[in-house]
Amino acid sequence: MTLVSLSDIQAARAVIGDRLVRTPLVPFAWLSAQTGLRVSLKLELFQQTGSFKPRGVLNALQAIPPDERTRGVVSISAGNHAQALAWAASAIGVASTIVMPATAVRAKVDATRDYGGTVVQTDGDLLATARQIQQDRGLTFVHPFDDPAVIAGTGTLGLELVEDAPDVQLVIVGCGGGGLLAGVAAAIRAMCAGARVVGVEPRGADAMRQSLERGEPVHLQRTSTIADGLAAPFAGAHTLAHVQAFVDDVITVEDDEILEGMRVLMRRSRILPEPAGAAATAALLCGRIAVQPGERVVSVVSGGNADPALLRSLL
Repeated sequence: MTLVSLSDIQAARAVIGDRLVRTPLVPFAWLSAQTGLRVSLKLELFQQTGSFKPRGVLNALQAIPPDERTRGVVSISAGNHAQALAWAASAIGVASTIVMPATAVRAKVDATRDYGGTVVQTDGDLLATARQIQQDRGLTFVHPFDDPAVIAGTGTLGLELVEDAPDVQLVIVGCGGGGLLAGVAAAIRAMCAGARVVGVEPRGADAMRQSLERGEPVHLQRTSTIADGLAAPFAGAHTLAHVQAFVDDVITVEDDEILEGMRVLMRRSRILPEPAGAAATAALLCGRIAVQPGERVVSVVSGGNADPALLRSLL
C-alpha cells in the first residue's frame, strides 16, 4: 500500500488554500508545571466547524471528478465529519447526505443541517445504510477517514505544528478511525523524524489498538464511550498502514479520565473541548505516556462540539 508523502500533504495544503484557519499553538503553563514538561496545545477546536475534519474533506472533494461531484456526496459520521462535509460541500455547491446514528448529539445533527447537509439518522448499520443511499441515488461516497486524500488533508495540521514547534519531541493525537493520527504522523515523520507520535483512544472504542495487535483492521461489535468523536467502530486499511509505519504507540484512556481532561482544559486553558478533543491531554494528565523531564510536547485539541448539557455538568 502506498503511504501519503510529504508532497501529498503539501499538495493538500495548496488545495485547502485560505479556506481554513491556521489554528494556534499555545503554551499550557499549568500542565507544564504539573508534569515538568514543556507542553503546548494545538487548538484545532477553533477550526471551521469545530474540528480537524474540514482539512481532509476539502482535499477529498477536490479529488472527485467534477461530473461525479455534481451528483452529490454521501458519508457516515457521529457528528464532526458530518458537519465538515456539509459545510465544505455547500461551499462549492454540492449536495451532501450524511448518515448519522439515531443517538448522535443533537447539537451536531442540528449543525450539520444548518451547514446545508441532509441528515439520515438510523439505529442500523451506518455504512450499509450509506452504501444503499449511494447506490439508489448515484452519489459519491466520501470516507470519513480511510482515504489517502483525507489523510493527506489532515496531515496539513502536522505541517503547521512542526512549523510552529520545530523542536517538538512528542506529539499526542486522539484516534477514532485514525485519519487525524495517520495524517499528522506522516507529516511529523517527514519533517521531524526524531519526534515521537502517540495516539490516544477511549478504552471502550479501541479499534486501532486492537487492529495493531491483530495486524489487520478490526471491526468492533459495539463501542461504549463518552467521546463520540473517537467512537469509530473500525480502523481502516489505509489508516492502519500509516499508524503501523509512523506512530510510536497507541494507548487507551478511560471515560472518567477524558472528563477530567475536559475539566482541566476548561478551567486552566479557558477552552470548551468536547470529549474527543480532550483525550490527548487526558492521557498526558493521567500519566499514561512515558516522558522525559523537560520534553517539548504538543497535545492536539480537536473537537469543540460538545453537548451543551455535558459542558454544564462539568462547570
